[in-house]
Amino acid sequence: MGVWTRHSDPRIEETLREARIPGGPAVFVLPLPGYAKKYASFATRFGSIDNWFRLPDRPEPIRCPDGVAHFLEHQMFAQEDGDAFERFAALGASANAFTSYTSTTYMFTATENFGQALAHLLDFVQQPHFTDAGTAKERAIIQQEIRMYQDHPGWRLRQMLHGALYREHPFRLDIAGSVESVGAIATADLRLCYETFYHPANMVVTVVGDVDPERVLADVAASLDRHPRGPWRAPERLLPEEPAGVAAHRVEEAMGIARPMVAVGWKEGDVPASGLPLVRRDLETEIGLDAIFGESSDLYRRLYEEGIADAGFGADHFGESTFGATRVGGETDRPEALVEAILAAARAARRDGVPAEACDRLRRARLGDFIREWNAPEGLGQIVPSLHWVGVDLFTYGRALEEVTAGAVARRMAGHLDPEACTVACIRPSRPDAAS
Repeated sequence: MGVWTRHSDPRIEETLREARIPGGPAVFVLPLPGYAKKYASFATRFGSIDNWFRLPDRPEPIRCPDGVAHFLEHQMFAQEDGDAFERFAALGASANAFTSYTSTTYMFTATENFGQALAHLLDFVQQPHFTDAGTAKERAIIQQEIRMYQDHPGWRLRQMLHGALYREHPFRLDIAGSVESVGAIATADLRLCYETFYHPANMVVTVVGDVDPERVLADVAASLDRHPRGPWRAPERLLPEEPAGVAAHRVEEAMGIARPMVAVGWKEGDVPASGLPLVRRDLETEIGLDAIFGESSDLYRRLYEEGIADAGFGADHFGESTFGATRVGGETDRPEALVEAILAAARAARRDGVPAEACDRLRRARLGDFIREWNAPEGLGQIVPSLHWVGVDLFTYGRALEEVTAGAVARRMAGHLDPEACTVACIRPSRPDAAS
């Protein structure tokens, strides 16, 4: 089968085991003796930005409609003998799935019948059932979901911001696609993307809990025997060339909301990135944003006391190898005052740096959160495959977090919070008296 590689850290009394079955998935097992809940996931490196690619034996590029990865995730649960969710429920397991910009993950948690549930997970993901009738049924469901999201102001604000930050990169598009693009997805598109990206060699199995690693590895090997595949023909993933700068420095819309909503964003300039540099980039960004805009910052307290922002104000960063964005904002009765306060804080951080004491405190707090994650199988199980795909293991991530310095954070903020890479998005009430 496979040979285990062990990842560990003397400060954490756990060992993450990794094995690779020839022609099969990477397998990660984190044994947690005594834990009642067990978690397992089967993930593929195929997300919403991967619908333009070239196959080794086909010189012409293939362009599938936007939203095909999310559509495929939905369609996978429709099995010839019923809904895959129903089988999980019969085993007492709680199952779910999600599609991101770069991956699709199927998962479950269980306290009983774990072996049967794991076999079911491995089987249904390797045994698709595509029919035109099933595609038509799922198409209508997804289109209705998209219409519902279009009426959600938080979703709309995020999409406005992404679309203003990026001109060409598919990060600017919603993961689910649009009503029109989903309408163009055919059964042949689903089958082609499945055959291209759902090969075991492009996938990761992660198991966390009170389990026997050898048993897990044997179960994975048995599932591959039940669903044999030929060698994987790795596709060339294609992306449009993204110009420098943003598509627009300000975008506004009106919706039927009570209070204005504001998001100030910065486009990632440090791309492409991978491995440890990518992890460090994102950790430095997250700590810097916490120091400048987080709940313990002077800015947060001032905005709250002056009534410019409420408890919903916050900042976050989403980064991957080829794209990334920072978002800062929230609801406010004084949108222009909030925008100016955010931009002024960014200018000050670029000029003066970030206080070393704040960076050290926030780094230690995040390190504590990371250690506490070892008590949460689901959280650990979801971060393992994402780190694997960028070439970093869980313990290397922890060491990178521990090594973050105030100087590195200051340099990162000075480079990232560039006014030329900045966009302001605002949704205002469609009626002046909407708040009354």
